[in-house]
Amino acid sequence: MNSGRRAVWGWALYDWANSAFATTVMAGFFPVFFKQYWAAGADTAASTAMLGFTNAAAGVLTAALAPVLGATADVSSARKRFLAAFAYLGAAATAALYFIGEGNWPAAAFAYATGILGFAAANVFYDALLPAVAPPERLDAVSSFGFALGYLGGGLLFLLNVILTLKPAAFGLSGPEAAVRLSFLTVALWWGGFTGFLLRWVPEPRPIRPARGAWTPAAAGFRRLATTFGNLRAHRPVLLFLAAYWCYIDGVDTIVRMAVDYGLSLGFAATDLITALLVVQFVGFPAALAFGRLGTRLGPRRAIFLGLGVYMAATLWGAFLEDRREFYGLAVLIGLVQGGVQALSRSLYARLLPAGREAEFFGFYNMIGKFAAILGPALMGAVGLAASRMLLPDSPSAEDMLQAGRLAARWSLASVLGLFAAGAVLLYFVREPDTRLPDAAGGSTAASAPKSEAA
Repeated sequence: MNSGRRAVWGWALYDWANSAFATTVMAGFFPVFFKQYWAAGADTAASTAMLGFTNAAAGVLTAALAPVLGATADVSSARKRFLAAFAYLGAAATAALYFIGEGNWPAAAFAYATGILGFAAANVFYDALLPAVAPPERLDAVSSFGFALGYLGGGLLFLLNVILTLKPAAFGLSGPEAAVRLSFLTVALWWGGFTGFLLRWVPEPRPIRPARGAWTPAAAGFRRLATTFGNLRAHRPVLLFLAAYWCYIDGVDTIVRMAVDYGLSLGFAATDLITALLVVQFVGFPAALAFGRLGTRLGPRRAIFLGLGVYMAATLWGAFLEDRREFYGLAVLIGLVQGGVQALSRSLYARLLPAGREAEFFGFYNMIGKFAAILGPALMGAVGLAASRMLLPDSPSAEDMLQAGRLAARWSLASVLGLFAAGAVLLYFVREPDTRLPDAAGGSTAASAPKSEAA
């Protein structure tokens, strides 16, 4: 395997590695276990709000750190070191979930939020390495390849963990609770282990020269960040894209993080919801590859529009669904477009960036994504609580509380619909340039990947 191909595989295998956290923990077992084990006894609306606000708190911290970390990494040639630090922080926090006892929801929420921080912050540097491993004409294909491997790797470990929970005795475990806790350890090992391929095979891009007068990489990073804030208005395509991305990725991330909780609120069995998540993973693997080709043929912006239209239809359908067969149908529909929207958003954004400043600008990209992840889950939690209180009579029975909780959940999901629409409208005004944007010094940069130290 030549060095260029090895770099692509090493980069994409990080998606294989960290997707285990996204599937088994974020989308799969944590919402179920949090509601039924760590927050046992709380009513449906309250536990949904706890989960939504935990996601939001993790998003706030990540959003605050991402641009500074990215700017610092650009001038210190430390993208891989930063990625490793946050990836292993996330893996350690995930492993800690194994040791947290029943009813201790504050500790579970803290460990989960720390895991999200590690996951999201590492992605700043992972995304920023994309132009170092893929030339401009292959950005869509390589970005989609990473997401495809992520769906496959995350899905395979998730399947193993589902089997573990369905047949715990066959593995010498005392029951499903022990199996779920053990699954958190498998994610930590998977995530940490496969991260090594990126660290070994992907070259570290050369740093740009620090601003004059900056004595340390951190100081240079802050100075670059301040400059970027001042000049961002001149980068109109970047600014417009970030506004559009803020809206529509909010909807995507909210559905990923809250889908299982939503299904539980409607009364679906946890096994049905886990099965639906597996459907998303294994449909998502070939669909992400296909979307990469579609992006090359139609252009990434048009392909994203298609995906957003599907998301809007799925959200509307989800607000009215009644049985598990419909939930499976929604899983197939979302699996067809989820990875494609994420992959092509990343590759389209990479086309808009000044060469040599990818980590800094991907810091903004991930900051916007995390601010969106604050709004979406918090919006669902707030709408659900408000609707539940409005629908309940003065002296509610258990049946009244159940019915109010289910209707409130439908209202909370419907609130996400407008985010996709707003994102699509803003994306319409984004135009893809023929060349990379001018760099900070005012010179123009050709549409080519930055040279790496290994070049």
